[in-house]
This record gives sequence, C-alpha cells and structure tokens, in this order.
Amino acid sequence: MVRSIRRGAVAAVLALSIAPLAAACSAGNDAQTLGVHPDSDSGSAGSVKVQNAFVLTDPSGPATITARLFNNGSSAQSLQSVQIGGTTMAQLKGSNGESTISVPAHGSVLLGGKGNPAAVLTGGGEALRDGDVQNAVFSFSSSGAVKMNVNVTPASSYFAPYGPGSLPTTAAPTKPATPATPTTGGTPTTGSTPTGSATPTS
Repeated sequence: MVRSIRRGAVAAVLALSIAPLAAACSAGNDAQTLGVHPDSDSGSAGSVKVQNAFVLTDPSGPATITARLFNNGSSAQSLQSVQIGGTTMAQLKGSNGESTISVPAHGSVLLGGKGNPAAVLTGGGEALRDGDVQNAVFSFSSSGAVKMNVNVTPASSYFAPYGPGSLPTTAAPTKPATPATPTTGGTPTTGSTPTGSATPTS
C-alpha cells in the first residue's frame, strides 16, 4: 500500500515537470512569442537609415510623420521628400521654415516634436485610417530612396508631443514704427517769444 502511494506521487511529479516541456515542443516554430515584431519598420539606403517612423493623425488638423533619420556618411544629406501610400506627398518644414531637411554627417534628426523639423500631409491625409499600414518612401539627396512600411496611429498619449500640435512656426514680422508726421512751419518752443520785425529808431 505504501509503495503504491509513493509510486503515484513520483509519477505525478514527473508528469508536472514534463508538461511544460511538452507544451513548448508542441508550439513549434509557429509559437505566438515568435511572431512578435517591432512596433514600426525601419529602412536604409546607402549611408542613411530611417527608424521609428509613424504617421500621426489628428481630427483637428493635418496628419504628420515622425521618424528618426540617421546619416552615417562623411557628408551631410538632405531629406527632399516623403511619399505616403504612393500618392500623398508630405510638405517638409525645417526648423527655420526650409523646404528640405538637412541631416548632418554622422548625426541624426528627429521629425516631429517641438523645435524639430516636420513632415506634414496637407493633401490626402484625411483618407488615412488609424491602424492602417502604409507604404512610405523617404528620398535623400545622395542615398536615394528609403522604402518601408509605417503604421498610422492617433497623435495621442506617447505620440502627442510629435503630432500636428508641434509643427514649427515662423515668427511674425515686426511692424515698423510709424514715423511722426511733420508739421507745417516751425512750432515755437514753449516759453519762447517769437521775434517780430525790427522797429526803426527815431
């Protein structure tokens, strides 16, 4: 009787220890954990690389693009255009209003965010739907086109600081001071008595 109880306990322990191994083996190469991918795609061409690219939507404004641009080359390159979905072109805005965005040699630039350059989808952005994946082409002056897929997501929560609300603005020109209007004739100084014609003496 005692031997049979001991044998049963040993068998139960062995069964519990083998079960996780069996489950792992049955999952095989198609296990869910093996299907985990980064939140965003990345792409490269020549000495440039684009990472963490997203299209950010906002009901109250145009969609924008955020991404980190890397330049591993020995000379600066400029981002000349960004195309989304094969038809929609982004309007590039440098920190000082330039139409291209320079990426320094051995440096990086962040698209989106306060004080940073921006890529704005002013036309066709209304057709973007949150949760979609769009084809994107980042064109650089020397390295050419970087092709990749980007996710479309709302400019909220973590992405709020990089959305349309952070677009760079140019300072309004200062209004020149209005010159004083000159008066006709001289105005006598306060306290002075204007001199008339000389009176002849007898």
